[in-house]
Amino acid sequence: MQSYLEFDFKINPLNPWNEILMAELIEIGFDSFTEENDGILAYIQKDIFSEEQLQNVGIMHREDVQISFTYQEMPNINWNEEWEKNFSPINVEDKVLIRAEFHDPDPTMHEIVIQPKMSFGTGHHPTTHLMIQQMLEMDFEGKKVLDMGCGTSVLAIFAKQKGAAEVTAIDIDEWSVENSIENAQRNGVELKISKGTAENLGNEMFDIILANINRNILISDIPAYVSVLNNGGKLLLSGLCFFDVNDILEVCTSQGLILENKQQREEWISLLLKK
Repeated sequence: MQSYLEFDFKINPLNPWNEILMAELIEIGFDSFTEENDGILAYIQKDIFSEEQLQNVGIMHREDVQISFTYQEMPNINWNEEWEKNFSPINVEDKVLIRAEFHDPDPTMHEIVIQPKMSFGTGHHPTTHLMIQQMLEMDFEGKKVLDMGCGTSVLAIFAKQKGAAEVTAIDIDEWSVENSIENAQRNGVELKISKGTAENLGNEMFDIILANINRNILISDIPAYVSVLNNGGKLLLSGLCFFDVNDILEVCTSQGLILENKQQREEWISLLLKK
């Protein structure tokens, strides 16, 4: 079992900064969280923790929120069991239920069954909800779809279930790739799953690109997405906070993308754009 560090972050004010901090910590390797009344407990494998990366997390330097922390090394425990204790199903408009195998099924809703493991972050629940919410209204029938930063591949699985002809799922994390393969099998769908980044896209073209990542990666990678998006194709983005929208739209506009729909849940935003 891996040795973990437990960070106790105190956050003032708590909302919306607790969710934002979790999202930023995920990007530097933190993989599980417990929400507290005055902050969050965050966990990271000891051998991958970087103090420099933590100090460079943007939210730590904002003037409108105060964040302090202490940390300690944790005893070895079964972290998959901890995930199961803390993972709750995601209900999207009483139409789609994202649940684990140990949750009771609901025959009244479309279900996506995943084993969350370490590749599913509590902080991403609102953005997953937003992506699924937008996808409910989109036409995937016969389309070629790319899911960038796929995580558990719940979005890729849903795209395939909605009739996509071919779905490619890419993530930089080996754990996510393995988990995606398992989840595709669990839901009876076929996905093309690989480890990589936008630099590995090549020349294959897509009709729809899904990217639930974060502001900095999106700003960097949107030109690469546009280069492999067919004319008339759709780009659906999330992982964005409300204060990120103008910066993202500036990049999108410069790449010839047109905003079709914007949705917000709590402090999180999703954007649907057309090339």
